[in-house]
Amino acid sequence: MTGTPSGPPLDLIAAAIRRERERAGLSLTELARRSGLAKSTLSQLESGSGNPSVETLWALSVALDIPVSRLIDPPRPEVRVIRAGEGPAVRSERAGYTATLLASCPPGARRDVYRIDARPGEARESRPHQPGTVEHLIVGTGRALAGPADEPVELGPGDYIAYPGDVAHVFRALAPGTMAVIVMEHR
Repeated sequence: MTGTPSGPPLDLIAAAIRRERERAGLSLTELARRSGLAKSTLSQLESGSGNPSVETLWALSVALDIPVSRLIDPPRPEVRVIRAGEGPAVRSERAGYTATLLASCPPGARRDVYRIDARPGEARESRPHQPGTVEHLIVGTGRALAGPADEPVELGPGDYIAYPGDVAHVFRALAPGTMAVIVMEHR
């Protein structure tokens, strides 16, 4: 019996190599150096005109610090829905403030996403997080006073603020039904 072995389409491998190289922040030249492959070979592979061997894919995966499977069977995005009122929630002891974890930081990533539901009253005062932490906050409904404890900013629906999370910071709802989303970026 003759024929060609079946395998992943070359265009998918080409896209995966380019995606992973860019994710790693590497130029073609640097990836060629790390993998021991010719830059022209990598250029052909990324354009979909090359036909990589197992050894070539293995060398690339080692150089990119990823499993070979990410080059031949790229990860599929998972769809995750958390309805309002669902998800693991943690309430403040002193303030009308509830943080619901929407997405935790997977291995290799450095961010967490929370939905905040708050009512007017005492501010939620946060101690500094790990050095380099940055919080990104978007107000969905209501109004809030948020940011560094010594310089909070009043925000309304659609407003965005980014501030250092490694200093004392606050969140105080100024209107009933205040909801916001916080993305904590850990560096």
